[in-house]
Amino acid sequence: MELNSIKDAFERVVKKQKLSSSKSQEVIQQVHREIEQALTQILSAQDPSAPVDQKSILAELKLKLSAVGPVQQLEGSHKELNLNLSKYTKLLERTLNPDISKAYRDVDFDYHIVNQLIANHFYRQGLFDLGDGIIDEAGEPELTIVKSQFSVMHQLLEAMKVKNLEPALNWIRANREQLNQNGLNLELKLHSLQFLEILQNGTQADALVYARTHLAPFASPSSPHKDEVLKLMGCLLYAGRLNNSPYSEFTSPTHWEKAMEDLTGQFCSLLAQSYNSPLSMTMAAGFEGLPTLLKLANVMAAKKQEWQAMKQLPVPVELGKEFQFHSIFVCPVSRDQGSEDNPPMLMPCLHVLCKQSIMKLSKSSTRTFKCPYCPAEASVAQCKQLHF
Repeated sequence: MELNSIKDAFERVVKKQKLSSSKSQEVIQQVHREIEQALTQILSAQDPSAPVDQKSILAELKLKLSAVGPVQQLEGSHKELNLNLSKYTKLLERTLNPDISKAYRDVDFDYHIVNQLIANHFYRQGLFDLGDGIIDEAGEPELTIVKSQFSVMHQLLEAMKVKNLEPALNWIRANREQLNQNGLNLELKLHSLQFLEILQNGTQADALVYARTHLAPFASPSSPHKDEVLKLMGCLLYAGRLNNSPYSEFTSPTHWEKAMEDLTGQFCSLLAQSYNSPLSMTMAAGFEGLPTLLKLANVMAAKKQEWQAMKQLPVPVELGKEFQFHSIFVCPVSRDQGSEDNPPMLMPCLHVLCKQSIMKLSKSSTRTFKCPYCPAEASVAQCKQLHF
């Protein structure tokens, strides 16, 4: 795999660089020691009882430095480093084609959706001026519909950054019916953070009052959060000194960061929006699949019309799990992706093909056919549709 060869070449460069650096330090220290010894001998010449010939000392130093050969040693290590670095850059130029425009196909875009994706991306990030600029330039003012909603989300997050949880808690109360079970978890998480903040910076009595008011509903015998609330109650014994207590884990800033992430997720869910920006995910998936697309573009260079008319890639594009949002079936025979018209079908031998492949193999709804992956035979009637 080309990426592995690039990685190996890079690691060789790193190894040579470390060796070169180590060799340089060693030579410099050796030269330093010889010079220090010569200086010590010269300074001792100030003692009249032990006169020293400075010229002979310098001549001896010159001989020692010549024997060390610092220039030759440094040139040798640097030469090896430069040789590997040159090979690495050539490999990059040969392997990573900088002209990514080859993977581009002249297809029709829905510019309304593209403008919406870009504007919503900026609104989601809190960059409202940039989002407004995109919409003004596109001449589609109706796309600002989500601006006010994301503005509310960022107001809640900004308040949480200064440890003000009241706006977020008010938002949860106002939307409790629409939020799912995770919304209840988030409410408990925010109340826990507020309780710990009071315990750290307020009094034990105030923290106890807050717990009785806001945490007690989560501590009922039937509540799945009962143990978590009981653990929080143990913190009351260490008011003002949680950092040095068995409950010091509760003081980690990561709890606040996770609460902000959960709030963002719940807010986006309520807006029927994904947690991650669709534009960011699309760009990231494109970057990951770009090497495969460039290879395919080079292969199809002589078939431009076929490349432009292609509706489905003839090769799989391997993407990470973060880009997999639902199950996808690709028929191992036809390489077609499963759809409503061409669903995956389970054969009696437990192998799975798409419906069209089964129909082609059987040539008749009553005729049996052999599985392409095992000796078993089956008929169309014996095959069952799979649902993901």
